[in-house]
Amino acid sequence: MNKIKRFDARGSLSYYRFRRRVLKRDSYQCQFPTCENTSDLEVHHIKKFSSHASLRTEDHNGITLCRSCHEKVTGKEEAYEEMFFRIVRK
Repeated sequence: MNKIKRFDARGSLSYYRFRRRVLKRDSYQCQFPTCENTSDLEVHHIKKFSSHASLRTEDHNGITLCRSCHEKVTGKEEAYEEMFFRIVRK
């Protein structure tokens, strides 16, 4: 049986470059207010990855969060959108 591999945008060169730009812009530090963590960093999509394909590699749609803060906002993305967009526009 032939398996068809699904293309995952997260494995693309453009996605890798997006992540590097966001991390650099954010000085490799969690951007969640009051958090100054510089380890276990992840790039969070402000507008959800799954429902906003055209924004997946747009720098203004990414923000650096540590794993702990990322877990706090997961599932509640819309509640944090405005705050995160204000942070990345600085």
